[in-house]
Amino acid sequence: MSLKLYNTLTRRKEEFAPIDPAKVRMYVCGPTVYDFAHIGNARPVIVFDVLYRLLRHVYGADHVVYVRNITDVDDKINDRAARDFPDLPLNEAIRRVTESTAAQFHSDIAALGVLPPTAEPRATEHIAEMREIIERLVRGGFAYVAEGHVLFSPGAMNAADGVLPRYGALANRTLDEMEAGARVDVAPYKRDTTDFVLWKPSRPGEPGWPPPAGIAGLGRPGWHIECSAMSWKHLGETFDIHGGGIDLVFPHHENEIAQSTCAFGHGVMANVWMHNGFLQVEGEKMSKSLGNFVTINELLETDRFGGRRWPGEVLRLAMLKTHYRQPIDWTVDSLIEADRNLRSWARCWTDDVEPGFDPGAAEILSDDLNTPRLIAWLHMTFNEAEKGDAAAGRRLTATLAALGFSSLFSKLKGAPGTSAEHNAAIESRIAARLAARRAKDFAESDRIRDELATMGIQLKDGKDPATGEPVTTWEVKR
Repeated sequence: MSLKLYNTLTRRKEEFAPIDPAKVRMYVCGPTVYDFAHIGNARPVIVFDVLYRLLRHVYGADHVVYVRNITDVDDKINDRAARDFPDLPLNEAIRRVTESTAAQFHSDIAALGVLPPTAEPRATEHIAEMREIIERLVRGGFAYVAEGHVLFSPGAMNAADGVLPRYGALANRTLDEMEAGARVDVAPYKRDTTDFVLWKPSRPGEPGWPPPAGIAGLGRPGWHIECSAMSWKHLGETFDIHGGGIDLVFPHHENEIAQSTCAFGHGVMANVWMHNGFLQVEGEKMSKSLGNFVTINELLETDRFGGRRWPGEVLRLAMLKTHYRQPIDWTVDSLIEADRNLRSWARCWTDDVEPGFDPGAAEILSDDLNTPRLIAWLHMTFNEAEKGDAAAGRRLTATLAALGFSSLFSKLKGAPGTSAEHNAAIESRIAARLAARRAKDFAESDRIRDELATMGIQLKDGKDPATGEPVTTWEVKR
């Protein structure tokens, strides 16, 4: 079975050939831990978890190394710490913010059914590696020191002879195009508009570390150097796959390539660059000003999106219904459909089947993670199982478990909402309750409500927008 992946760098789908099949290496940019992760942040977590599972299937679980970092030094973290803990020294406040936010992130994504990565390095644990890369870049003439800062020069990179790639190749832009589109930066110490910071001085009270050679005073790293250092430490100078959201192509990933290739003298940093598409909510860009900014935690724990809480596996399936490279519109309807699908599939779940991708499912996924086609395969296999094909039920179970849905199905098997008989009984009681309410028999209405509650059913009363008549919807309590 061949695995084909779309490479952003070459702009085509290519057959994947690892540098070392005994140690397939993947790096994915993780969160900056200053606030709750939003649903857009969940997309790369889920997408690259599926790829991680597929790589483990193809090469063996012990032969895949997956690194997803945590950024715990950043101006946004400093600002949040000063706001939330004004009475604490800034470094102590930062520690509280990063520890609590990282713990919340782990709790939220665990509910999405993702596997933990092989390693999860933190930026603050890799300052020594950052300094070493920066010193290499200065010695090589790719970076320069100016007023306590160290800046990388894309112009110097593109003027160098040898195997180095062209700065701008990943974003498919020339240096002139990037200069023309750059924001005006009045910093007097910069030689060119496109030069970017590798290291900067720390102000009094800010986090600071001993600087690279040739600089006095404590300082802190720029954002881009962090991932170059962590990927080098855990995966080597060159590795197989680098992933993240499409918004990271420029400048973050472009700058990572520049730093790493110039520091180590290679033509590539990662052989394959993969990026998931943007996410919007109900047809609009997610924005706090529009009131449609939704965190993973809110979807899991509150009813502010669609009037109910959603199991993590529902979020996972809704995300996988769109191909990872395409934009996704996050809607209540998509979650309702995903919830309905999972409850149907639960009818064919078999507890004694080992997780593992069916060969047909694995072949579909191996075509650049074609999850929409895989979901069509799941529907087809479910229909076969519903007709009495026990082997189809086992294939369905094994593949769903391999995709990360085991936990939910163990809870759903035989639960309300997973069969026509259960649903009909619930709807019958709701109809009787509505009749009692119309007759003003509130004692009977409350009795039926309490009876449904003991069955694990939560009711929500409202009015039909067209007729004004009372209506009641229901969900299984989480």
